[in-house]
Amino acid sequence: MQRRTWVALAALAASALSAPLAFGQAKDIRIAHVYSRTGPLEAYGKQTQTGLMMGLDYATGGTMAINGRKIVVIEKDDQGKPDLGKSLLATAYSDDKVDLAVGPTSSGVALAMLPVAEEYKKLLLVEPAVADSITGDKWNKYIFRTGRNSSQDAISNAVALDKPGTVIATLAQDYAFGRDGVKAFREAVKKAKIVHEEYLPANTTDFTAGAQRLIDKLKDQPGRKVIWIVWAGAGNPFKIADLDLKRHGIEIATGGNILPAMASYKQFPGMEGATYYYFGIPKNPVNEALVANHYKQFKTPPDFFTAGGFSAAMAIVTALKKTGGDTGTDKLIATMEGMSFDTPKGRMTFRKDDHQALQSMYHFKIKVDPAFAWGVPELVREIKPDEMDVPIRNKR
Repeated sequence: MQRRTWVALAALAASALSAPLAFGQAKDIRIAHVYSRTGPLEAYGKQTQTGLMMGLDYATGGTMAINGRKIVVIEKDDQGKPDLGKSLLATAYSDDKVDLAVGPTSSGVALAMLPVAEEYKKLLLVEPAVADSITGDKWNKYIFRTGRNSSQDAISNAVALDKPGTVIATLAQDYAFGRDGVKAFREAVKKAKIVHEEYLPANTTDFTAGAQRLIDKLKDQPGRKVIWIVWAGAGNPFKIADLDLKRHGIEIATGGNILPAMASYKQFPGMEGATYYYFGIPKNPVNEALVANHYKQFKTPPDFFTAGGFSAAMAIVTALKKTGGDTGTDKLIATMEGMSFDTPKGRMTFRKDDHQALQSMYHFKIKVDPAFAWGVPELVREIKPDEMDVPIRNKR
């Protein structure tokens, strides 16, 4: 009797000792998503969140778990404010004990957050902030980015515009996104001539003065004359067309954008540029699933930043499946450097040097179709990653 009691107690003790281990092995995978749920880039942020959740569901086969570990996403609203984003990320790492973070929406917020990831030695997967400096001179080894960078935007747009006899002036917002975008575009342009750079406050609504300066710089130039616009969020820079640019032989060019913003593109049939994503362009199973599921849930097609959030999810799940669910930062970094993964845009690969995702871009020409409320970007050709010599700008 006494022996049976000791055996039972020993079994109970062994069970108690093993319980924390079992619990530890099955604990949740905690992901913080810091993004602009409100603020000037709210529309972009909400699309990213939708795409992230749809992508996690798709990549895990609807289980929202990897190796028995449930995925928990903790949302945080940075409101587009750098100091707030920095504070929220620190809280996520320290108090919420997240394994990694995704975001943010704004390049300015991202630049404030980068040192936090380095301080806590935790991954930050940047999506969709674009500024080159994020994976350039401000980068550290804890930063990966699925979103395209300013150089990828610029190089692909240069494909459409960089021709002898073309004269270009640029219009951009006066912060990291706009200035990095123009800098990268200027470096990518080899044959055309850039004669002016116009920077306006991010919240500009009256573009008259800036437009007049652009016209004055271009109107007496010989050859093809183009204003290339780099803009995000509020304000409609395409209002500059109201100043009768055609009278001076001036065209407008730009990259892709969210569908509501592309309503303005209907004024410019035949306008050329390059885009990161448009739901009707990529032909692959992941994009087909995204488009079908988005129509099913929302009765609308997925938008520009929805694809970005989905791509971030695909990268996370691909990495965690390769590590067997191990969320250790060093293990993830070793796994993700050079890692290829499927996205709605096709295959992406994290470059080892700066953790920037190399990806296709799409040269388009705008077509006006009465069935759509926006100008439809028709594919001219896919610009493959190996066609773009994307500079490595960090100091690694």
